[in-house]
This record gives sequence, C-alpha cells and structure tokens, in this order.
Amino acid sequence: MKLLHVAAATLNQTPLDWEGNKRNILAAIAEARVRGVSVLCLPELCITGYGCEDAFHSAATHATAWEVLQEILPATRGMIVSLGLPIFHRNALFNTAGLVVDGRIVGFVGKQFLAGDGIHYEPRWFKPWPSGLQSTIERNGRSCPIGDLCFDCGDIRIGFEICEDAWVAARPGANLARQSVDLLLNPSASHFAFGKIEVRRRFVAEGSRAFGLTYVYANMVGNESGRAIFDGGALIATGGRLVAEGNRFSFADCEVTSAVVDLERTRMGQARTGSFQPDLQSSESGCVRCDFDFPVPAIADNGASRAAWEESPQIKEEEFTRAIVLGLFDYLRKSRSHGFVVSLSGGADSAAVTILAALTARLGLVSLGREGFLAKLGYRHDLSELPEAKLVGALVTTVYQGTANSSETTRHAARVVAEAVGVTHCEWEVDGLVAEYTRLVSTAIGRSLTWSTDDIPLQNIQARVRAPGAWMLANLRNALLLATSNRSEAAVGYATMDGDTCGGLSPIAGIDKAFLRQWLAWMEQHGPAETGAIPELHVINAQAPTAELRPQEYHQTDEEDLMPYPILDAIERAAIRDKQKPMDVYLLMRNRFPAYPAGQMAVWVERFFTLWSRNQWKRERYAPSFHVDDENLDPKTWCRFPILSGGFVRELAELRAYVQGESFR
Repeated sequence: MKLLHVAAATLNQTPLDWEGNKRNILAAIAEARVRGVSVLCLPELCITGYGCEDAFHSAATHATAWEVLQEILPATRGMIVSLGLPIFHRNALFNTAGLVVDGRIVGFVGKQFLAGDGIHYEPRWFKPWPSGLQSTIERNGRSCPIGDLCFDCGDIRIGFEICEDAWVAARPGANLARQSVDLLLNPSASHFAFGKIEVRRRFVAEGSRAFGLTYVYANMVGNESGRAIFDGGALIATGGRLVAEGNRFSFADCEVTSAVVDLERTRMGQARTGSFQPDLQSSESGCVRCDFDFPVPAIADNGASRAAWEESPQIKEEEFTRAIVLGLFDYLRKSRSHGFVVSLSGGADSAAVTILAALTARLGLVSLGREGFLAKLGYRHDLSELPEAKLVGALVTTVYQGTANSSETTRHAARVVAEAVGVTHCEWEVDGLVAEYTRLVSTAIGRSLTWSTDDIPLQNIQARVRAPGAWMLANLRNALLLATSNRSEAAVGYATMDGDTCGGLSPIAGIDKAFLRQWLAWMEQHGPAETGAIPELHVINAQAPTAELRPQEYHQTDEEDLMPYPILDAIERAAIRDKQKPMDVYLLMRNRFPAYPAGQMAVWVERFFTLWSRNQWKRERYAPSFHVDDENLDPKTWCRFPILSGGFVRELAELRAYVQGESFR
C-alpha cells in the first residue's frame, strides 16, 4: 500500500476581501494540518474571490493577490496546498492554480477551458491557457514555471483540472493520466443549480475511474458576490468510487473534507486496464519535480456520507430552501444590513419571501448555534442580549398595506403567516394616499378616473403607493427591503415597477410561480427537517393568486389576467430557454395541453410573446436576484434580449394564419 491523506476545502469567500479570504484559507490549512492531511485542494480563485468581475482588469488586484499569497506561504510548511489566483503574464491574464509545496511556490497551472456561457463571463477577463505549452514567470527576482504542468512531488504525481476543464469533452485529465498522474486536483467555483450536484458526482467519480487515479474536488460555498450561490459539496473519489463528500449549503466559512487513499491500488488499476497506455515518448518538460516527504497516514475506513435531506423525494424543494436561505444570510451579513423588510400582502409570493427570510435566521441558528450565528452578525451588537426565540422577530419585519380593494382574507392570511414564523408584523392603510394621487391627477387632466377607462393606472397606483412606506420602514431599521416578484411575472411584465418590484434584493425573481406554489404546499405539509412544517400556510395555499388591485366585484385573479401558470411557465421555457418561434411553441403547447381549445392556446401564446417583448425594460430594472437554474431571465447574468425589438410581428402573423387555417380544415 502507498497511503496518502488528501483533502478538499469549501470556503465562503468575498471578492476583494483580502483579510477575510486569507483568514478562511488559513483556517482550512490549519484544520487540514490537525487531521494529518498531506495534500489540500482549495477552491478556484480563492485568494481574490471568484466574482471580482472587471476588478480583474486592475493591476492592483493582481499585485495584492500576489502579496496575500506570500503571506499564506509560511502556513503551508510540511504540506502541499493548491491556491487559486489570477496571474498576469505576457500582457494577458490567466486563471491559475498555484501549487505550494512545504512553504514554497513550485508552479502555476493555467485554466484551459473558460466558462463563458450562462452566468459566467470568464473570457471577458481571462485567456485560456493552450494545451501542452509551458512558460516561466518572473516575480521578485525569482522564476517560476506556469502553464500546462504536472508536478512530481516525492514520487507522487499531481495534476489539475480547474473547474470548467472537467465539464468539457477534451478534459485535461486524459492527457495527465497518460503522464501517470496519481492525484488530480480540481479547484472549482461551481455555482448552484437544481440537480447540478449529480453531474459533479458523476464527473468526479468517472474521472477517477477512467483516468485511474484519485480525484479531489473543492468548491466555493455561499453567496460570494450577490447573484450566484455556491453550494459547496467537496468530493473525493478513487478508482471510480466516491470515498468522501462534504456538506452542501453550509453556513460555515470553512469546511474540510478528507480521505486516506491508496495510490498503489490506483496505479495497479491502471496497469490492469488494457486501454491504458502511458505516454513514454513525450518530454518531461511539463513535469515540475520537487522533493517532499509524505508521512504515512493510518488506514482509514472512508465512506461518502450525505445529509438525510439529500435523499428526500422532494429534493428540489429542499435545495431551493437551502440555496435561497444561504444566499439571503450571506447577502445580509456581507452588506452589513440589520435585517429584512417584506411587504406582506397575504398572497403566495410575499408569503414565500417572508418564510425564506424567517428561515434564514432559523436555519442559521440550527447550523451555527446561537453564539456562532451572532458572531457572524457581529455588527449587530443589539442582538447579543436577546433570547434565541426573539431573534427572528428582530431580523425580519413585515407590513400589510391595505386598500379598499384588499380583502379580509388576505389581511388575515398575512397576520397568520407573520405570527406562525415569528416575525415582527405591522399593518396600515394606504387608501388615503391612493385617493390623494387619484385626485391630483384627475384635477390636472380635467376628468375623473374610472375603472372602465383607466384600469391599469388605477391598479398601478395602489401598488406604487405601498413602496414609500416599505422603504421608510427598511431605512429606519437599516434593513434590506426584499422585492416579492417572481420569474413568471417577470416574463410577461405582470408586476408594477416601483410597486411589488421595489427592493434592494429580489430573492424569488429566478423561480417560476408554479414551483413557488408547489414549494408552499410542501412547506405546509413537510418543510426542512431542521424546522418542520408550517401548517398555518393553509391560509395562503387555499387562495387563488390575485393582485387585489381591482374592486372586489371584479373577482380579479392572476391566471384570469394572464393564463394558467403551468401553461405560462411551459410557454416561457419553450420560447425563452429553448428559443422556439411562436408557431413551434403553439404546436408544442397543443400537444402538451390538449384539453384547451386551439383558439385559446393561440391567444395565450401570442399574449406571452407580445408581453415578453414589451417588458424587457422591466427585467433590466429588477433588483438583483439569485440564480437557481438555466431558466433565469436576469439580463445581467443569463438571458439577454433587446429592450426595443420588432415584437415578433411577422412570427405572430404566421401563427394567426395557421390557426385560422386550422379552423377550416
């Protein structure tokens, strides 16, 4: 046997937070040392933070990252540690993993495949390192190799795949395996998306099997820079089997996952594989040699273990809860805000946001304990004397703002939800403000406003007059005002700008209404294991979604204004995610929802494309939202569309002609 103790760390970093990032890195190194780890993999760009964006174009960023690297080096004595940082070389910037051996930098590996789709914009800042090439950098009078490298450290060979490198067909791992690499490190910053962890588990386990080596995968965790949420989940696999798996959605700044692996076993596995052929003809110029004495670890009974919730049949609901809650918690503390304010209307969206805000405190307390939770909110000195039962109310405030069109149903529902989750709840009326604005405008234009002629303005003014009071409450409490609009509404502009869209953060703008209603039903019946169900949510789930902006005799509902939410969401996916034209979307919907008349489906498809085109300006103005899947409509990170466009006029004419022809067939 040739045993080696390896580890991967998940870190909660913040862009350009030099001292905080260094502190987390040093904590990971210290924890690994206590465990007797010899090789530690840290996440991608862990020194600077992954989400520095155009600050990567600053020479000061690179210079400071290099200084921080030098400050970390002494802590790595007796260990091998990978550290991620940008390196400026030959007038180009490269995303690199530096390998540090016993306190000394021995080389930098450049990322070969840059993530440039969806939420990622790496090609804006970095250049891909060409496969098979090596170079040398000069720093402080010393030279150091950089490029497509592997490292021979005390007769153990180490190579790298950096995040995206492992997601492509031409993985660098294949070439590294032919160079007899024993250990493949993957420093990553892989954002959360529903179901994505299964892909990671597969490529880590399969990489270890196909390449015949041990694979160590490290990841970021938390809300690093605002929109992306990283779920952590360190992985270690050897010979095709996961042997260690770290927590996901941890509230901790640093967690280390380790395993003892047998390199002799993987080497002999390669020898027994008929397809394996070492590259005996290539030069060794790409292999950096250095001395290192590996201690012999004790034999360990490894075994990847997962939290019970990972096996839940409602895994999407579990992931959604934990991702948004962790995102809110990090946004709260990193922005140094003192809490959250939600305009709680008594409907599904604002109830969901309220519950998520309350769960931010409740799950944070479960995860960190009272003292750990308060330590992370150390700037809130006023919380230190509060009993745990009062902390949710101190951090979350809701307000119900009634008008003549509000029902007792929603007023009661708001009160019940607020009391059930323990937030501080306020109520006031805004009818006087609505009446005064209506009078001012009526006087100015010389006529009265009526529902028959001025429906949209009269609806919108009610939503807008609620914003100033909510903002004032947030200002008084130094809190974040959370917007309550969802993705389905964003797609068709069914939201009042400066009304339900007002806020500094929009936590559910990345998720569709149909799933939100499904999640609320799950919260009513089950909820996360740590906190349990909220049966009081029946008062929300029993209602049909309504904006309550028209007089009650109109019996306004969202789906009457728009279309059934499952159909809206299906049209959105086909039209926006899959880029289908109106005719094709119509045919898909007719096949999927045959119970609806052809003419009605055509109306809904045309309504969607028309409203989508008209409302891009609204999507451009939404507060930052969290990314949770590949159906996000956020134009700043995922889904770009022109503010001004032709509006699908030709395509919709084609659809109308087809439907008219159908009626004569």
